[in-house]
Amino acid sequence: MEDDDLLRYSRHILLEEFGIDGQARVSAGHALVIGAGGLGSPVAMYLAGAGVGHITLVDDDEVDLTNLQRQIAHTAARVGQAKVRSAATAMGDLNPTIRVETHVRRADAPLLEELVPQAQVVIDCSDNFATRQLVNQACVRHGRPLVAGAAIRFDGQLSVYDTRDEASPCYACVFPADAHFEETRCAVLGVFAPVVGTIGVLQAGEALKLLAGIGEPLAGRLLMFDGRTASFDTLRVARDPGCPVCGNRHHGNAHS
Repeated sequence: MEDDDLLRYSRHILLEEFGIDGQARVSAGHALVIGAGGLGSPVAMYLAGAGVGHITLVDDDEVDLTNLQRQIAHTAARVGQAKVRSAATAMGDLNPTIRVETHVRRADAPLLEELVPQAQVVIDCSDNFATRQLVNQACVRHGRPLVAGAAIRFDGQLSVYDTRDEASPCYACVFPADAHFEETRCAVLGVFAPVVGTIGVLQAGEALKLLAGIGEPLAGRLLMFDGRTASFDTLRVARDPGCPVCGNRHHGNAHS
């Protein structure tokens, strides 16, 4: 590790659980971030700051004035730019030593089939149920841990879905694809800006823990955040043996 890297990452290296070995794993790591908006902005910035060596961003949207209330990777000067390119600019300004790969595309099944196997951890920062299901399916298929977050109004939620662990559910175990969830969007219902920041920062933390090999992942637990009262609740969530996505896959993924 170069002297500049030792300085740049010194506050992580000082952590006994993290150390030089943890930083080396982070620096050699590859994270795939789906969405570069309210959740994806803090995720991208914290992963960049921490020195994740290769970060892939996927988003087909452009920066809009209404985004700037909460999407901190973007600026007024970059309104109209592709979000992934705007975020990559901010990440490069923060840490020019990392590689940022951008895809101005929707995260559809063919793209996920290409990108998910290349990454060590996938962070879902998308804003719709259909994309979350596709991301989950790809992660289960390729045995990749998924850090999934969501936020609307004053409420946020977060979990890690890692079917390499036989006890860990996948996203579809907790939120079945055939369930009828009301599609909620910030453009319709609004969102308290610090809530997406809170959930995004926690997503970045879970991803860094997985890459560094430290701590206890949030797998098997669903973390709920209420921004009105600044309170957290944790629900235990279990694998569904009848889940059509992961129900018959856990033996193979446990050893992948």
